[in-house]
Amino acid sequence: MKRRNFFKIAPLAGLFGFVNPGKAIASIPETFAPAKSDREYWVELMIRIAEPVLKNLSKGELKKNMPLEKPANYGKKVEEVTYLEALGRTLAGLSGWLSLPADETAEGKKRAEFAEMARKSIANLVMPDSPDRTDFVYSKESQLLVDAAFLAHAFLRAPLQLWEPLPEKVKNYVVMCFKSIAWIKPGQSNWLLFSAMVEVFFLKVGENWNPEKVTYAIDKHKEWYKGDGWYGDGEKFHFDYYNGFVIQPMLVDILKVLKDKGLAKQEDYELMLKRMQRYAACQERMISPEATYPAIGRSVVYRVGAFQPLAQLALNRQLPKMISPAQVRSALTAVMKRQFEMKGTFSKTGWLQLGFCGHQPAAAESYISTGSLYLCSVGFLPLGLPANDVFWTSPAEDWSGKKAWSGGDYQEDHAVSF
Repeated sequence: MKRRNFFKIAPLAGLFGFVNPGKAIASIPETFAPAKSDREYWVELMIRIAEPVLKNLSKGELKKNMPLEKPANYGKKVEEVTYLEALGRTLAGLSGWLSLPADETAEGKKRAEFAEMARKSIANLVMPDSPDRTDFVYSKESQLLVDAAFLAHAFLRAPLQLWEPLPEKVKNYVVMCFKSIAWIKPGQSNWLLFSAMVEVFFLKVGENWNPEKVTYAIDKHKEWYKGDGWYGDGEKFHFDYYNGFVIQPMLVDILKVLKDKGLAKQEDYELMLKRMQRYAACQERMISPEATYPAIGRSVVYRVGAFQPLAQLALNRQLPKMISPAQVRSALTAVMKRQFEMKGTFSKTGWLQLGFCGHQPAAAESYISTGSLYLCSVGFLPLGLPANDVFWTSPAEDWSGKKAWSGGDYQEDHAVSF
């Protein structure tokens, strides 16, 4: 692909580093011009989302340039958590794309550039002499556990790009920072998986780890399973997207590490995977013919991040048999256009703003600030599939909602008993 064809139009120049995200930009478009392909659209959009975070943090300028939007009842010290949130969540989703090898295409060169910015950003987040350092040691904010877990998840997803190349000094500081928050005791909720994810990261990289935290988190989620692919967030069932934001992907990936290390049974992993497949099938059917989905439950401002299970299964080529890669790609592309092309989604300087579809500050809970919003990145995990994968090359296909409401061939749906 020639470079001039990859950069679609002049107003998109900011996506590829030609505009400083820390400066006011009058020309940032509210909507995107049509891309040649869904993949190009996803790449352009993902870069638009991630670039302000990584470009600024890699230069030690994130605290200087990132706006701090938060609700009036925000209940934390925002400066102690929001920058870690921005990085950990961005990389948790960007990890798929970064895992592809660099090549001589325009996209490949951009991928190599972003991988380098990501590694510099990690260093600037933890090194004591960095102006963008997050204070893990003296902060009393329990939120640090949450986003240490998202960053750990990114390391597990893209170890060859995000962990292995780091200088030993930086690795040591990452481990030290993660170990310094061991005092945080998670509540009886999805937070148990944050502790477990950090411990599994230690296991993966050869550090001392606490297996009790991991076993406890897994056992409690087995206990909280409600049926038909849905877990409770704690003992009670919550009708929200935390099965998507946290529970299903982290539970499956934690069990995979344990399985690969011979510390968990294959059948336990496969059971959790089957449950995630059922949950993802439910998610796909919840996308309407108009590419909307219910704005229900807390943290809806994480936008397309709600579809992380569907995205992760697509990346790993583990989609349920009744759902084709093409219909997942078509559905998620349409949802992205619905959410990210709405006026107000991005500030005039290129940062995400509070909202579900556009700028809707009242939709944000008391624990959400600008950095929190970057969990939307996990919806982009299929970008880890190469451009010639069937996910990208198959002709567009109606998703279940469009088939059901158009009189098309709609397959029966039924609950599962496992």
